[in-house]
Amino acid sequence: MIEILTTGLPNTVQDLGRPGYLALGISHGGAMDSQALAFANLMLGNDPSAAGIEVALYPFRLKAHVDISLAITGADCPITVGGRLCPPWWATNIRAGEMLVLEAPRAGARSYIAFAGGLDLPPVMGSRATDAKSGFGGFGGRGLSRGDRLRLDTAECTLPPGGLGLALEERRATCNGAACPIELRVLPAAEFDAFTPEAHAAFTGSEWRITSDANRMGYRLSGETLSLVSPLELLSHGIVPGTVQVPPSGQPIIQLADANTCGGYPKIVTVIEADLWRLAQAPVGARLRFLPVSIEAATEALRTARQRLDEFLAARSIRAGRLRPG
Repeated sequence: MIEILTTGLPNTVQDLGRPGYLALGISHGGAMDSQALAFANLMLGNDPSAAGIEVALYPFRLKAHVDISLAITGADCPITVGGRLCPPWWATNIRAGEMLVLEAPRAGARSYIAFAGGLDLPPVMGSRATDAKSGFGGFGGRGLSRGDRLRLDTAECTLPPGGLGLALEERRATCNGAACPIELRVLPAAEFDAFTPEAHAAFTGSEWRITSDANRMGYRLSGETLSLVSPLELLSHGIVPGTVQVPPSGQPIIQLADANTCGGYPKIVTVIEADLWRLAQAPVGARLRFLPVSIEAATEALRTARQRLDEFLAARSIRAGRLRPG
């Protein structure tokens, strides 16, 4: 069991989401940075979709009531386990009575904590992800509070002495948005041609800033005003994470993990799935630039990301076999 000592409501239990229920008005949900959670789980020998904790408000502290292995990925933040400093993207052991502490990130916005075996919580519609908007899943359908105690579905995990680290080249190369803009690859959306040529040029040719109106449902951006060729009225239609809608104000909104499943604003582009983790790690105030790509490029980027997970899973299995006592 673990006990939450310091937290905030934006910190929630998440897994890789709840697919298949959009037609019922239920968001996909799940970890905003699904890649980070999947790698944290794989570092411990878990299924990539095992439930962990998404931290978006710092400092975050928890206390272990049993000996357990855990992994922390995502944002680059100061981490201590039992008073010992740990680098980002690290798996290690924590003993009963020790604390895990995550301080405010130096870069990035969200951290992920996975536990060997995962969190022992009842699935709702096939997922343990928290849907705070609807009040179900996760830990009582809400953000974590001080004093919450979460059970662990403990499993054997063999880590190398000192722990196990992971470094991903694209993570090191990604700017935190303060000194340079974060680049996001996009595909044209359904109403792309309904916007003026000037709007197209402004969207891809200028920078956009994430405003303080940002959460798991979506980010509102500030920048140049995007205009339609002529007024357009639409019935509500399906949207997915990454969809960029443009309301009458002309300032875009990027839909994210907990977005509504439909909306009536015209859609100009969609951020490709392989780049959604970059949005998850973009803090308020970060600057964005949008880069048009082909469907083939978007597909190849997603294939590469999934292949990287598969390769790490294979390597982790081999390593665990070598470390297991014989």
